Amino acid sequence: MAKPLALTMGEPAGIGGELTLQAWREAQRGKLPTFFVVDDASRLARLAERLNWQVDVREIDAPEQAEEVFPDALPVWPLAVGEEVTPGKPDAATANSVIASIEHAVSAVRTKRAAAVVTNPIQKSALAAGGFSHPGHTEFLAALDEASHPPVMMLAIDELKVVPVTIHMPLRKVADQLTTAAIVHAGTVTAEALTRDFGIASPRIAVSGLNPHAGEGGLLGQEEHAVIEPAIEALAEKGYNVTGPFAADSLFHESARRTYDVALCMYHDQALIPLKTLDYHNGVNVTLGLSFIRTSPDHGTALDIAGRGTADPRSLLAALRTAARMAEQRSH
Repeated sequence: MAKPLALTMGEPAGIGGELTLQAWREAQRGKLPTFFVVDDASRLARLAERLNWQVDVREIDAPEQAEEVFPDALPVWPLAVGEEVTPGKPDAATANSVIASIEHAVSAVRTKRAAAVVTNPIQKSALAAGGFSHPGHTEFLAALDEASHPPVMMLAIDELKVVPVTIHMPLRKVADQLTTAAIVHAGTVTAEALTRDFGIASPRIAVSGLNPHAGEGGLLGQEEHAVIEPAIEALAEKGYNVTGPFAADSLFHESARRTYDVALCMYHDQALIPLKTLDYHNGVNVTLGLSFIRTSPDHGTALDIAGRGTADPRSLLAALRTAARMAEQRSH
């Protein structure tokens, strides 16, 4: 990978800072791609000192300097937070800095000064209180990318990739919000991304049903026949390798997983429960459908343990490695 990864600050009162420090420490043991973080260098230095971690935090003037600095110090593209941060206590006054960190990281990638964006977790409530108008990270990234179509969320571990068609909504609303067009969009974006960014020439997409037993021939619901099957037919007509709908309760066991590259699921928990059961600590959130690569740890800000140095860095490490592999694949 010729260019470094751009890592964002995330919520300053959360675990993002200590995860960043831990990631650089892990890099000193090898096998981690070069990255720089868009953050407040003095904040990170104070955090490292408080945790008694030996991390040399060094400001850089440009992303291009990260590779030279990285073997000896954590490269920080400086961005002042401007407020004293108390671990575990988000402050709306830091919202502008959190937002600017994301903007700078995206700009670095879009101007080809960085290979990919990796985002530390944000606290949506603190950003909203600070005037942030987007529902979350993904929507903001799509706006920065000037994307014409909604991006798609994929969660990935070594054993499984899943894409939920509907995401953050009450379960009682899923059946009403689930449409053939939404399934076709998610399947199309997923298939194209798996080919472009993961090197899978003809991705095998397994589509789950919505109802128990995939509707049991209509006895347990009509969504499979009325909504999901037409989407599968439309995706097949586009030339994609797609099968289903399958009963979700038998889609994720070991032998079933060998028959597909990604499971296209109808709602959030249907996708995330099996993935997190298989490998809770190494899940990676990948945003598909953007012009740039974006990955993120598959967890939140963990305010309850922030500042203690006990946060598990494995998901961030996996996000960094996944972003690097995607960037390498996309460069071919």
